[in-house]
Amino acid sequence: MLLDISKMGWKLRLLLLLMTASTAIFLVLPIAFIIALSFGSSQWLVFPPPAWTTRWYGELFSDPSWIDAAWASARVALVVSALSTAIGFLTSVALVRGRFRGKRVLRAFFLTPMILPVVILAVALYGLFLQLGLTGTFTGFVIGHLIIALPFSIIAISNSLESFDFTLEDAARICGASEWTVRIKVTFPAIRLGLLAAATFSFLVSWDEVVISIFMSTPGVETLPVKIWSALRQDLSPVIAAASSVLIAVTTVFMLVGIVFNRNTVERH
Repeated sequence: MLLDISKMGWKLRLLLLLMTASTAIFLVLPIAFIIALSFGSSQWLVFPPPAWTTRWYGELFSDPSWIDAAWASARVALVVSALSTAIGFLTSVALVRGRFRGKRVLRAFFLTPMILPVVILAVALYGLFLQLGLTGTFTGFVIGHLIIALPFSIIAISNSLESFDFTLEDAARICGASEWTVRIKVTFPAIRLGLLAAATFSFLVSWDEVVISIFMSTPGVETLPVKIWSALRQDLSPVIAAASSVLIAVTTVFMLVGIVFNRNTVERH
């Protein structure tokens, strides 16, 4: 049962507002703390910063090891996003439109990585990839990240397909459209929000993933989160805070783009 805020007393509304604001501050404060440290003049992670500087960002972007790690994360995330969206679409069509026994069990199987502890999945993948020679390879990173990103794609695309009128596809076929034309000009535009959400979440899941990446990485191949984790074990340089801020910034940009696209699409309709 939903609460009607307009019928609450002013004291209760004030309490609800304070609780909401406190929760938001609690969630945002660590992010603001990291960003502030990235602009501190101290050679260590000291808060509050004695002065302000952009020196650490200069060191970050001039260090090839950080650039290579960021580029590796971006490449893996882009490939995972594309594969997760494509596979998620095909899987969602089968789960939504298919009529076969065990469909619920199959759906639960695909969503298992969301509830399985990541460290258990990482250990299992590490043991398997050692046998296959995939540890420390680009393919190994993509497969590992794809496993945990795919459930997000399936959920997003399935929700869009469940509200889609499939008779539109039948009408297009009757008019002579090929199967590819039906998909490109009818299905994809109708579920574009689900496809965008699938691609965005898949990218962010891969971009921020650290546990599986730690097991997959080698001294010559590591993603940005692994690089940050490794640097934390060696020193407490503000360069780490700068790298973390870049990680947060990319995540925020992708989320804002998704929100703006969603709002514009809703306003057109």
